[in-house]
Amino acid sequence: MSLARALDADQRADALDHLGSGELDVLVVGGGIVGVGAALDAVTRGLKVGLVEQRDLASGTSSRSSKLVHGGLRYLEMLDFALVKEALEERGLLLTRLAPHLVRPVPFLYPLEHAWERPYVGAGVALYDGMAMAGKYDMGVPKHKHVFRKQLARMAPDVRTEKLHGAIRYYDCQVDDARLVMTIARTAANNGAHVATRTKVTGFLRSDADGTDRIVGVTARDLEGQRDLEIRAKVVINAAGVWTDEVQDLIGGRAQLDVDASKGIHIVVPKDRIRSECGFITKTEKSVLFVIPWGQFWIIGTTDTAWDFDLAHPAASKTDIDYLLGHVNRLLRDPLDHHDVIGVWAGLRPLLKPMRKEGEMGETTKLSREHTVANPVPGLVLVAGGKLTTYRVMAKDAVDHAIRDFSSTPASITDRVPLMGAWGHEARTNQRVALSRSSGLDIGVVDHLLGRYGGLVDEVLALIDARPDLGRPLEGAEHYLRAEVLYAVTHEGARHLDDVLARRTRVSIETFDRGISAARPAAELMAGALGWDEAQLADEVDHYLRRVEAERQSQLMPTDQEADEARVKAPDIV
Repeated sequence: MSLARALDADQRADALDHLGSGELDVLVVGGGIVGVGAALDAVTRGLKVGLVEQRDLASGTSSRSSKLVHGGLRYLEMLDFALVKEALEERGLLLTRLAPHLVRPVPFLYPLEHAWERPYVGAGVALYDGMAMAGKYDMGVPKHKHVFRKQLARMAPDVRTEKLHGAIRYYDCQVDDARLVMTIARTAANNGAHVATRTKVTGFLRSDADGTDRIVGVTARDLEGQRDLEIRAKVVINAAGVWTDEVQDLIGGRAQLDVDASKGIHIVVPKDRIRSECGFITKTEKSVLFVIPWGQFWIIGTTDTAWDFDLAHPAASKTDIDYLLGHVNRLLRDPLDHHDVIGVWAGLRPLLKPMRKEGEMGETTKLSREHTVANPVPGLVLVAGGKLTTYRVMAKDAVDHAIRDFSSTPASITDRVPLMGAWGHEARTNQRVALSRSSGLDIGVVDHLLGRYGGLVDEVLALIDARPDLGRPLEGAEHYLRAEVLYAVTHEGARHLDDVLARRTRVSIETFDRGISAARPAAELMAGALGWDEAQLADEVDHYLRRVEAERQSQLMPTDQEADEARVKAPDIV
């Protein structure tokens, strides 16, 4: 088996053929971070595994997070030490072993408004670092440091330091969340999992052959080929996040997990609008405010409000954006306004309501404060809650629960399975100058590619070698290469223009026009690989432009309901 198996049209067709024939050991429903993590966990134990996702990989919550891999400093204040320790261990594991090409350290300043905060916050951050150092894996980031007012003024000249008593600098990590999801999915497929996107579960297959009502698979529809499938599996793991309630409805309402959607929004502003060597974290009356370095930009978030509207397309309102601008401007000498905002996104956190009583409609296992695994009927396992950083633990718990009646199945090994691109990353980074010379690309461009593809950079460079025009910047989004668009289709499972501009790249939130200028050039690059004719190409571009306009209109609305009504005017394309 090739170590660099692609997610492409042939792989998808092959996966659908396998899903529709024979019986799987484990079928995972949901292509977010937990779903792909569960697929990787199960397949590397030697099980026959399939995964279906009704839209694109990471098209829901898992592409709309704060993009942080962190322990959760605020949980220390809640005395939830076990949760923080678990998350810090996973942070170190991802940074140093599993995905060093995708996860990178990022410095934060915690501003101190009162003198008494220094010993209090300092003790908390010291404990945070101590727990990371005492974990099972390397810490991977520098220790915290106390910063005083004059130092703070030099480090962050655009921050109002006159009334501050300095700050504490500490480190966490960040990752492109959608790229992490895609890379895990590709790693799972490389190990034998059958991964099929644009495949929607429409019902459950049931059997009472042994006198017990049992789930034995699902019915599903290939949304592109317009064909129906029966996918049989010994156990189905539902990792549908905020769609958990909808999946539970398909089993007749025998629900165990009650999941609410909480909306968090983020905005993107140019890097030169805030001069600072570090990001910031500070508390607000409702949530935590992050100002996060992101290449040539800053990400500012987040909010925490209930969302009762369309789950597929959560919308940020003008009120949401005003809230973030108002809070960040308390820190800044030169206030930001709506004209500074390049990109906006809204994501939904799957928040668990209180658990049902033990024994009520099946067995329930409470595994941690952050996530829960339940078994409403034999053959079906539900997993919900949690956060990006601890996806691997959630996936392991879900698979452990799913196969507890299997005989002699190996334990999870995902703490020892580097993701694709991790192998060779360090060597290729050391060879960056040679790569620049041999490819003819600037050293900065090579660094950009290494930070996205790691050891798989050779595959991208091979495309450029075969077609030198792919080494040019993408028109309308010059910080990406044309090759990256084609590679997203030929290797990373992208099926539509939105997949490329919103998830395989971040053009949709990193350009002032939100990718409008790049839409046609990107679609033309995709057309040949996907077999689009001119009409389909035009439809893809038109859909993307409609999506951008709907999002812009929603962000002018004062309420969630009005924002939702504006956003849903641009439905998904299949």
